[in-house]
Amino acid sequence: MPGCKAVTLSLLLSAAPVTAYAQTPLPDAIAAPGEAVVLTAHAEGAQVYECKAGADGKLGWAFREPIATLLVDGKTVGRHYAGPSWEHADGSAVVGKAVGNAPGATANDIPWLKLEVVSRRGSGVLAGVTTVQRINTSGGKLAGACDKAGAFSSVPYAADYVFSRKD
Repeated sequence: MPGCKAVTLSLLLSAAPVTAYAQTPLPDAIAAPGEAVVLTAHAEGAQVYECKAGADGKLGWAFREPIATLLVDGKTVGRHYAGPSWEHADGSAVVGKAVGNAPGATANDIPWLKLEVVSRRGSGVLAGVTTVQRINTSGGKLAGACDKAGAFSSVPYAADYVFSRKD
């Protein structure tokens, strides 16, 4: 029957639920009320840990640095590294200091963060950024003991970084 496929497809599409994207409100600890979003980038990379002796003398994993690629619409636009620093391909960069956190969705996810920008360089897209939020984290937490001081381990993670400025 000609047109049967079109009618079936039309019925299937009309039966599919239509949902509008609704942004989940951020926890108060990492919210940035009154700030305008400058850029949102997805990060794919690793959280790097080093085996070190703690205050009690016992060896344990200590966070060392992030290493990640920043992506917008699947295209590389920058990188994220120790500092914590974010550098855009246009040469602008910011360094942040954590001022708030909220738990990730699971025990394996690094926390969501609010970071205050403490230094910047360049005149590109990140030039006026005052706050960076790390949200929608996946992975990145290292579990287990370490047995050799100086050993490194990296754990894959993904997150979204929201760069905003005070208006």
